[in-house]
Amino acid sequence: MKRGKRYVEAAKLVDRTNLYDTAEAITLVKKSAGAKFDETVEAHIRTGCDGRHADQQIRGAVVLPHGTGKEVKVLVFAKGDKATEAQAAGAEFVGGEELIPKIQNEGWFDFDVVVATPDMMGVVGRLGRVLGPKGLMPNPKAGTVTMDVTKAVKDIKAGKVEYRLDKTNIIHVPIGKASFTEEQLADNFHALLDAIIKAKPSTVKGQYLKSVTVTSTMGPGVRINTVKLV
Repeated sequence: MKRGKRYVEAAKLVDRTNLYDTAEAITLVKKSAGAKFDETVEAHIRTGCDGRHADQQIRGAVVLPHGTGKEVKVLVFAKGDKATEAQAAGAEFVGGEELIPKIQNEGWFDFDVVVATPDMMGVVGRLGRVLGPKGLMPNPKAGTVTMDVTKAVKDIKAGKVEYRLDKTNIIHVPIGKASFTEEQLADNFHALLDAIIKAKPSTVKGQYLKSVTVTSTMGPGVRINTVKLV
């Protein structure tokens, strides 16, 4: 795969054979983020879980202390007082049944997170085929199926991120922007990691954190020494 000149230069900063301390890794990620836009910094955590087993699935959410640096648009499925609450909390879109054809037939996806009250899940369930593949289906474990829509919306706006295993047993989560200070990125990283360590399934045998890498959108990955994280 041919890489651009900027990536090649940035890659020279990183020793691929080395495992870095968290602080060093974040410094390198910031240095190697040279794009003309504010790159997203992500953590990629390869686990020892086997997601094919229900008791080794990991899914949850955590509020990053300094947010993600991204403006998040929230859609809430609710009715009556709960719809009013969602609007007051700052949700961009609030509705019910009438939104189904808009999403299903018109391909409307002008939102980043979907929240629903439990009584609306029958309606939302009909969108499973379109919301599921995009990772937008509300889920109680992620706090997006709840009667407390005010808290859900405010947490999301404050920088709540969801983490879950992908098919290769890796968790990918944004932890901020390259413009964040090293301290802000480190705080966010540790908040995420603490949540993932607490979420360790009791049935996982052997090493839980196989590898942890931080990277910016256009930059090289920097591997962190997992021994010092647990």
